[in-house]
Amino acid sequence: MPVLVDLPTDFRLTISGIVLAASLAAPAAAQSASSIYMPRAIKKTYETGTRTMDGRPGPKYWENHARYTMTVSAMPPDRTIRGTEQIVYQNNSPDTLRALVIRLFINVHKPGAPRDGGTTPDYLTSGVHIDTFAVNGAPTPWRDSPQFFTWQPVRLATPLTPHESVRLRFDWHYEISKRAGREGMLDSTTYYLAYFYPRVSVFDDYNGWDTMDFTDLQEFYSDFNDYDVTVDVPANYVVWGTGTLADPSANLQADALRRFQSSFTSDTTVHVASGADLAGGKITRQQAVNHWHFTARDVPDMAFAVSNHYDWDAASVLVDDAAHRRASVQAAYNDTAADYHHMVGFAHHALDWLSHNWPGVPYPYEKSTVVQGSADMEYPMMVNDGSTPDTIFSRFVVEHEIAHTYFPFYMGINETRYPFMDEGWATTFEFLIGTSDLGAARATNFFKQFRVAGWIADPSPLEDLPIITPADVLKDAAYGNNAYGKPALGYLALKELLGDDTFKKCLHAFIDRWHGKHPTPWDFFYTFNDVSGQNLDWFWNSWFFSNAYIDLGITGARRGAKGWSVTLANVGGMPAPVDLLLHYSDASIDTVHETPAIWHADLHRATVTVPAKKAVASITVDHGIWMDADSTNDRWTGKR
Repeated sequence: MPVLVDLPTDFRLTISGIVLAASLAAPAAAQSASSIYMPRAIKKTYETGTRTMDGRPGPKYWENHARYTMTVSAMPPDRTIRGTEQIVYQNNSPDTLRALVIRLFINVHKPGAPRDGGTTPDYLTSGVHIDTFAVNGAPTPWRDSPQFFTWQPVRLATPLTPHESVRLRFDWHYEISKRAGREGMLDSTTYYLAYFYPRVSVFDDYNGWDTMDFTDLQEFYSDFNDYDVTVDVPANYVVWGTGTLADPSANLQADALRRFQSSFTSDTTVHVASGADLAGGKITRQQAVNHWHFTARDVPDMAFAVSNHYDWDAASVLVDDAAHRRASVQAAYNDTAADYHHMVGFAHHALDWLSHNWPGVPYPYEKSTVVQGSADMEYPMMVNDGSTPDTIFSRFVVEHEIAHTYFPFYMGINETRYPFMDEGWATTFEFLIGTSDLGAARATNFFKQFRVAGWIADPSPLEDLPIITPADVLKDAAYGNNAYGKPALGYLALKELLGDDTFKKCLHAFIDRWHGKHPTPWDFFYTFNDVSGQNLDWFWNSWFFSNAYIDLGITGARRGAKGWSVTLANVGGMPAPVDLLLHYSDASIDTVHETPAIWHADLHRATVTVPAKKAVASITVDHGIWMDADSTNDRWTGKR
């Protein structure tokens, strides 16, 4: 019979070595030359053939998979959430697994749990309680090790060999936190259920078991699994969640069902239910308990919201022209939230724009539901956003969160270690859709204010750590800048360098190669090198692996036969685009745009020739979103 044991304190260091021993012993394969830093663990994936140097999954690529079947009970105002689940976990790796790692994210609420910062009493709970546990049908004692909080090691008496599966059963309960963040109580009868169930952590080809503590700062890393989840709630409660609502007629009365079903072909908002309707018993079946059944395949997680007084709006949008496929757009909110009365329209626009412009890949899921909460946080097919009186800001936030559908969910990003691969891309798309929504000038000012100014204004060493720095060693602003603004600037600079057509071709190749899998940053770098036909290592080294920052200046200018030769200094070492403003003697101005290509030959100095139609009085640098650390060297006049 499998038994649980407390593993040693150096489990995080030793377990990967134990389970990866077979793959690490494989013979090394020839590698193409690359000048970018590669950790030893990443190198092993190319040697063993799970990844290739052209950025593709290798012939021996694998990832593990599970099927989750569960029933969850939420009975507000009772704060106890109860669940039972069976997990069938498939070991597709070449390794024999002698232990599993079980994730219990809700334990971040326990006193003493490692957290990024302090908290308040209303956040704290006693965490997850495992009532019963079984392995392959055999009842097994569960022991919480005091060494671990948001993950627990489980030693298997019978090792899990390659291509075999193990059945786990959990009965558990926990008290939902009074203070809502990414999950918790939104009010006394509105709950947001996320990260609420025991799950098997990711075991991958470069890191082994993922044992990073969840500290409520860094985010998540999950396998692609199949889910069958029933959420039990009292009458007059609606459940919104990830996946397909299997039988809405089992929960909704006839008129509400008709309105809900009509939304799947409507481009305009359908008001499915109001809080008053729910209070009057007009929406859900009037049974003591309603069973809301959701299913989803190949998704990294499930999340749910339950309420007995939220308004419910819905519509749909054409996201895939070739397949004529529409996606549902829904919103659940307090009637007093003025911005949420427009939320279906905001989300409708986001799905349409993201599907047809950037990234220009049809929204891959069947729906997106925006729930009024407090986290400004993304989940598969779900968004938990606060309400603000500024509808422009509300739209900005929901566009960002919906953009996360592609990164990390569709792409399987390890955002706990490499958040620049998801937050950076969502911030990039946020800027591009914002430019379309608001115009270039307003979008640029917005982006500078929220995404760049903090990094440039703070000269401390923490702010200049390379973007590639694993996120578990970052805190506060250093985490935020490396996850959001800095990588977004890098992606946008790359877009300038390659041009829109080549950039989109590379991006689509990366998405096509790696959706439903677990790409690393190196898979991204090498895919762009491969598809563009260029060795971009010089660019990757500067933007993602160096301590460079943005500080450009003009060191001189002289008139020649073809115009003005302007010498630029790259003091900070970051290859950013630059706009040169030619101020003429008659007070008119011309702009000359240069892409990061000017820094390819020499990262620190470039000379560009700019035509001049008239007498030039001065030349200045306009940085746009690529804000400059020192503006004192941004202007040249003939008197210098």
